[in-house]
This record gives sequence, structure tokens and C-alpha cells, in this order.
Amino acid sequence: MARFCPLFSGSSGNCTYIGSGSGGVLVDAGVSARRIECALREREIDPQTIQAIFITHEHSDHIAGLRVLAKRYKYKVYASAGTLDALVDMQALSEGCEFEAITDDGVEAAGMYVLPFHTSHDSRESLGFRLHTADGRALAVATDTGCMTDTIRGALVGCDLVLLESNHDIRMLENGPYPYYLKRRILGERGHLSNECCAAELPFLAQNGTTRFVLGHLSKENNFPDLAYNTSLAALQQAGLRAGKDYLLSVAPRNADAPVMVL
Repeated sequence: MARFCPLFSGSSGNCTYIGSGSGGVLVDAGVSARRIECALREREIDPQTIQAIFITHEHSDHIAGLRVLAKRYKYKVYASAGTLDALVDMQALSEGCEFEAITDDGVEAAGMYVLPFHTSHDSRESLGFRLHTADGRALAVATDTGCMTDTIRGALVGCDLVLLESNHDIRMLENGPYPYYLKRRILGERGHLSNECCAAELPFLAQNGTTRFVLGHLSKENNFPDLAYNTSLAALQQAGLRAGKDYLLSVAPRNADAPVMVL
């Protein structure tokens, strides 16, 4: 049995809990340690049962609470070698913090096997993660990528649940108040995945075994939850797939309002 909860998701902070019968892990810690602790306890998850934190990359909305959490609970930190170098340079890891570069072979944590895959983002060496539980479930977190690659697509195929970035609506971004350089960054191949690009991937994944989709990392300024949801829903419906029968679709809330999903 796997438990999944996007505790925080969006441009202001990201943190996802994934648990098994042996404990749990966090993917990212992008809000304060106190907020993460409160969000876990509200769901009757003891922070002491977390066995590791997996960091996708070094941007602040993914590591804001990392230093305090890792020091307070002695969590082991896993990330790519490039991300760990960045975290050390930024002094985002406290003295004595245990950390390890995760390789393509993956690692075992909390009774799950965690495999990394490379994403396309403007950071040192960003990753997504695919987690396998002892009872054969597979879950993946794939955010902060400017484009879908064969590597990412291969990591998502066959997962029971996928948290996939649906960051922005292209028209909202192009016509919004962001400066030109920032618009170009977000729209670029090392930026963020749009609603349209996210939606285009879902029919293929649903036809290859994925039954739950959670849309994540929505921009506060350039997206709306209903817009992201309806864009993906339309793509799934156009492929002849039926909500509630062929798939379940939801949007990860920005703050700690999401229930724990049990697979």
C-alpha cells in the first residue's frame, strides 16, 4: 500500500509526501520546516517516520525548509551530484547533514525503491523521481521541466500515479505582466511545462496503465486550477477516455489542503 500527498505545490513552494508501511519520504522541502511539520501532523503523519528527503533541484521553492528539517530530524538528503554541489555552495545543508548523490541505479528508502530521471530545467542538474513500493505500486513526481523528453516519458509510463507539472497557460503568460526575459525563460526548453504540453501527454500515459493524474506546480500568476484541470480533461476526453473509469484527475492545491491518497 502506498500513500501519496502533495503537501504544497506551486511557484511559492513544493513538498510531496510518499509513504509505505515502512515509513515515508519527502520529495522537496520548499516551504518552511514548521509548515511542513504542521502539514504532516494534520494528516497524522509523524515527522519522525520520514526516512529521507529527495531534492529535485536547488531553487528556493524546493529547498526553503531543507536545512532545518534535515538537521532537526537527521533526514538523509538525496539529490543529483550537481544539485548537491549547488546546495553545498548555497550552505543549504547544515554541518553534519548526511547526503548522497543518487545515481541511475537508485536507492532504497522507507521500504520503497527510488529511481531518478533527468528533467530539463535551468538548474545544475534537475531530477524527477519514480518510486516503487513493495506491493508493486509505482508513483512518479515530474515537475520543473521545460519540455517532455523520452527519458521523462519513459519514467512515467506504467506508473499508477503521476504528479506532472502543469505550470502555466501560454496565453496568460504571454499577455501577463512578467518581463520579457522571464517569459522566455518559462517558455523555453529549460523552463516549465505548460498546461497544453502536460495535457498532451496524459492520454498516452492513461492508455499505458496510469490511473491517477495529479497536476502540480501551477503558477499563481499565469494559471488557474480550473484552467489546468479542464485543459487536461479535454485531452483525455478527446482520446475517448472516461473520468472515474479510465482515470482520476485532480489538481494539487497550493497550500496544505490535499488529502492523503491511498493506492
